[in-house]
Amino acid sequence: MNHTVGPGKSAPLGATLTEDGANFAVFSDHATKIFVCLFDNNGQETRISLPEREGGIFHGHIDGVRAGQLYGLRAQGPYRPDEGHRFNVNKLLIDPYARQLTGHPVWDDRLFGYDRSASALDLSFDPRDSASKMPRCVVTADFDFPPPNRPGTPMADTVIYEGHVRGLTQMHPDVRAKGSFDGLAEPAMLDHLTNLGVTAIELLPVHAFLSEHFLVKKGLENYWGYQSFGFFAPDPKYLGPSGVAGFRAMVDRFHEAGIEVLLDVVYNHTPEGDQLGPTLSFRGLDNASYYMLQNDRRQYLNYAGTGNTVNIDHPMVLRMVMDSLRYWVDVMGVDGFRFDLASVLGRTKVGFDRGAGFFDAIRQDPSMAGIKLIAEPWDIGPGGYQLGGYPPPFLEWNDKFRDGVRRFWRGDPGRVADLGARLTGSATQFDHSHRSATASVNFVTAHDGMTLTDLVSYSTKNNEANGEGGKDGHSEDYSANLGHEGATDAPDILEARARRKRAMMATLLMSQGTPMILAGDEVGNSQGGNNNAYAQDNETAWIDWTNLDEDFLAFTRKLVAFRKAHPVLRQKLFLHSRERMIDGVEDLFWWREDGAAMRTIDWHDPARKLLAVEKRTAAGTPAYAASEYAALMIFNAGAAVTFQLPPAQDGQMWRHDIDTACMEHEPLVIEADTIEIEEQSVSALVLVTAPD
Repeated sequence: MNHTVGPGKSAPLGATLTEDGANFAVFSDHATKIFVCLFDNNGQETRISLPEREGGIFHGHIDGVRAGQLYGLRAQGPYRPDEGHRFNVNKLLIDPYARQLTGHPVWDDRLFGYDRSASALDLSFDPRDSASKMPRCVVTADFDFPPPNRPGTPMADTVIYEGHVRGLTQMHPDVRAKGSFDGLAEPAMLDHLTNLGVTAIELLPVHAFLSEHFLVKKGLENYWGYQSFGFFAPDPKYLGPSGVAGFRAMVDRFHEAGIEVLLDVVYNHTPEGDQLGPTLSFRGLDNASYYMLQNDRRQYLNYAGTGNTVNIDHPMVLRMVMDSLRYWVDVMGVDGFRFDLASVLGRTKVGFDRGAGFFDAIRQDPSMAGIKLIAEPWDIGPGGYQLGGYPPPFLEWNDKFRDGVRRFWRGDPGRVADLGARLTGSATQFDHSHRSATASVNFVTAHDGMTLTDLVSYSTKNNEANGEGGKDGHSEDYSANLGHEGATDAPDILEARARRKRAMMATLLMSQGTPMILAGDEVGNSQGGNNNAYAQDNETAWIDWTNLDEDFLAFTRKLVAFRKAHPVLRQKLFLHSRERMIDGVEDLFWWREDGAAMRTIDWHDPARKLLAVEKRTAAGTPAYAASEYAALMIFNAGAAVTFQLPPAQDGQMWRHDIDTACMEHEPLVIEADTIEIEEQSVSALVLVTAPD
């Protein structure tokens, strides 16, 4: 078919349908020509040069293009790796703004811009066409979705559930559309999450991604998805019967259930890797603009540990990221994002800057107002660890909480001071710049590391299935097998493991901050000790729904409900043992088991295994939110002990609501001055009005 080509417009970027065709706009500062390559049903390619250029944007209108048209891009320009340019018109490229893709690149030497057999490696040039090994972009019509009906859960009330589209659905007996967005929105999954009581689901990357070549050669796949190459397109493997629209339908179903949807997004690097990687999209369109390059311009800065770093400091690259975020918020209805290796996004030429362009852009954008923003606050570059260093309204994954809680319950010496800091929102890191205690995203487990069951079942990681000789993954999980490595039928070991799991889950849900539960932990899911299941798209990483730990599921529901019932556990203001205006009582007390207040020597006692905290509404709490009740939590990683209760005010008594040592524990008003605290347990008590 012959197509008439007109000037078109430079905005919006990507392919946009019109009444009689489609407008194409593509950014490249250094290309000399950009071609749109249209493909018919037989794979025949029609190559059309975009006729206009406005600044760094090539654009043109092509008539006759309809929704469903398959296309790709090619870029012509200098091939001078020593100057940072790697144009190769023989390589079909993915449009960074494509809303849908037909599949994934197929690993083959033709994907590379250089001749891999040449001695000069990436300085050589490969003339072979890569189109046969590349997916096609799909021209899509604009979705006419109504504005999303967001639950709008306040941050203080948020409980996050981190999960994976396939991992959650693949082995669920009651899910029909397994492994897809459609399946995730089916009643079986929604009922489980609503009954659990979580308020937000955080999905591992859903943007189109690529499995690394070295994994494919081993017969493995990238399961987690942290190799995104399509920031607007959902990964084709997650599309169910409803196609791309199924993603928005899933979001709407979650919203109807009162659950927000957060996306884990990877804007810090791409699967094109270092100078020896393939040419799939950004490298071929404008390598020198899209990536941070070293001074020699041939090699890449590698702050993400994957070979390259996206140059978010470039205005057009920043625009692409912001356009992507707005698309997922405004069109697809999502409620927030978790930014992988977010320190990369704050890097400028002088290093990490909390006032970098990305942070300024996202904070001033009206579409981002009220959207939950979560940073993974580190990368592998110099000065990359920035826990607590992000500007509001960002929340941050708190690895200090993870490690501190694990070490306390493992029984490591001298851990009570660290636990105290974690129970009160990690104020040293977050109490500045008018940030709330909710800024700390607290977690004991996440996708990266052992599951909760494995933390109490394995003393060492078991990663042989990843094909890296067991050398991959964290070297220190602060785990303990409690008497036997791996699965066992020994009743005493099983009881000890169950008790420690209940204690760690209680610690998570009774701490100030925003709690995050790893999907499957609530039902006792195990990965067989694999603490880096990124390549295990199989039963290792999928949740086993047929062998549920019903007792632990019920107990986790109880803990979530307890947190929701007691605002004193969910406060935004930090607690610093300051007197309150309403009654002159301090808002925070730390107690020893003998009823005395903790002293400096107690905080530094390496043998101390018990810590008790009494929390009240924070000094400075507005009158409409203030209350006179208190919650007392006792964390005991040591032997059983008799605990002297703090004195209750006149007309009040302590009620023992939670005891992780006893599955059948029911709330009980304590009439004595002491209470028995079992070993390896958490107890939670609240002040209630004394009976007449």
